[in-house]
Order: sequence, then structure tokens, then C-alpha cells
Amino acid sequence: MRSQKTKILGRIFFLVCAVLLTAANGLSQESSSKLAESAANVASETTTTGGPSLALKAVLSAACSQNQTDFARFLTARNKEAFSRMTPAARVSLMKRFVLLNEPGKATASTNPVGRLILRCETPDVTTEMQIGGADLRDNMAFLPMDLRDTTDTTGVNTHQITMGMVREDGEWKLLSLGLLLLDLPSLEVEWDAAEMDATERGAIEALKKIADAVEAYRNKNSRLPESLANLGPPLHGPANAAAAGLLDSDLATGMKNGYAFRYVIVGASTLGAPAKYELAATPLRYGRTGRRSFFRDSNGGLHAADRQGAVGSETDPKVD
Repeated sequence: MRSQKTKILGRIFFLVCAVLLTAANGLSQESSSKLAESAANVASETTTTGGPSLALKAVLSAACSQNQTDFARFLTARNKEAFSRMTPAARVSLMKRFVLLNEPGKATASTNPVGRLILRCETPDVTTEMQIGGADLRDNMAFLPMDLRDTTDTTGVNTHQITMGMVREDGEWKLLSLGLLLLDLPSLEVEWDAAEMDATERGAIEALKKIADAVEAYRNKNSRLPESLANLGPPLHGPANAAAAGLLDSDLATGMKNGYAFRYVIVGASTLGAPAKYELAATPLRYGRTGRRSFFRDSNGGLHAADRQGAVGSETDPKVD
């Protein structure tokens, strides 16, 4: 467990796939005396409604809990629009990198004796602590020093020191940069989605397997095939039944999940008993962004895949092992 924590905290704390290099090299020359002065002023700055320290605390809290709605509130208008176009998996991956944790956590805030804001993000396996220093205000921009560490690291050997940039937009503080890197999601959103595409395609294959398992479980219990995916979803009220068997989550039961659309078709006129057959298909909701390959499960259980330019696949496509 210890090695796992060290490995997590050893990751480079930069958004390699979601940021654009900036020429602000002068920021790295910030003197220690200036940072100490900023830290001394943190208490007064954080009491200001909507101050950059409080905004940064809210950003990190949202990233900790992986709350996409709250996180998006602190993105600039341009980045917020790009964030909304990213796949759910890509949005979660972005937030993970702010707190160096793979799982959603519980955020708790406090203040240390010298007035620095402290945010802890606790998961079952590891807890990280982020100390936010006082803001260095420059017109409509603010730069805040932040220390990030694993709470079990009592020596501070693996503490990461980062400068977070905020910008005032329409009277509210928004994320500007992470270290010397500008947060510029529109410039790299296509590349980001491409990096996530393998994961979404693997997720589509897993989802097809879950649907097939749910169909078979329904058939075994009711001696017939379900009429639609909706019959496999959770009931709105009361116990599971033939109309809502509770075998799939609500997203899969509606036929859309993690960037893919799923189709269930009964083959032949009969839905009764073991001889009844069905086909399943998964196609990317946004071809080239949420996936390239279309997947098709034939009536004999064989899985096929091909780049169909976003169209539905067929049993003539190459088989997937």
C-alpha cells in the first residue's frame, strides 16, 4: 500500500494532455520573501467573498469528489465550453490530476495556525493534503503557492510545490494555469478525447457483455427475451419485475453510456424460450471523439468490430477475440 501511495504522489503534477505551454518563465523566479509575504496575507484574502483562495479551494474540492458540475463553475467560459464537449471519462481524468487520486474522495477544509487554507481529500486508500498560500494579486490575475503531500509523509520528502493561477472573469475567479502551464482545453480537446478513445471503446465492449448477461438472466427468469433494454433497467418504485428487472443501470437501460449508443434487436418473430435470438450493437455517439469503432454482437454471441464512420456494425465485420 505504501509503495502504491508513493507511486501516486510521484506522478508529475502537470496536465500533459490538457494544457498549453506559456512563456511565463518569470513566475518561477518569484522570490521566497514575496511568497512569505503572500502567505502572511492569506487570512485576510480568504475572508473576501469570492477571493481567489476560496475559489481554488472550491476547485480542488470539486476535483476531489469528481463533481463535474462544480468543477466546471471555475473554468473560464472558453474552457467550460470545451469541458462540456469532453467525454465523461475525459472530464474525470482531468479532475484526477488536480488531487493525484484515482478514486473520488471526501474533501474537508480547515486553516492552520498561520492562516493557510488546508484542504484534505480522503479516499479509502490514501489521503492527500493541499495547503494554499496567500494570493499574489496582479490586476485581474492571482497566483497562489500550493503544497501537495500525502498525509502519511511526515518528513515532506515527496511534497509537491505548485503555483496555481487564477483569473477574474465577469467578477468571479476562474482557473488560469497550473504551474507554468496555461489551462487551455479547446486547443487540445480533440487530442484529449483521442487519448481516452481506447478506454471508451473498451468500455463499450464491457457494456455489450453486461447487456448480454442481463438479457440471459432475464430469459432464465421469465422464459422469454425482454422486449427492450428498458425492461432490464431499475424499477422506479417497488421491487424488480418483468417490466423493470433491475439488471442494468439506468444509463445502459436507456441505450447510452460513456460516449456510445447501444441497440438491442430481437431476431425472428419469437421471443420465447432458449431458441429465441437477439443482436446487440454499440456505435460511437460522436465519431472520432468518443470512439472510432462500431461493435456488433451477432445472434450466436460472436463479437465484431470495424471503423464504420459512426454507422452500425454487422456480422460481416472482423471478429474481436
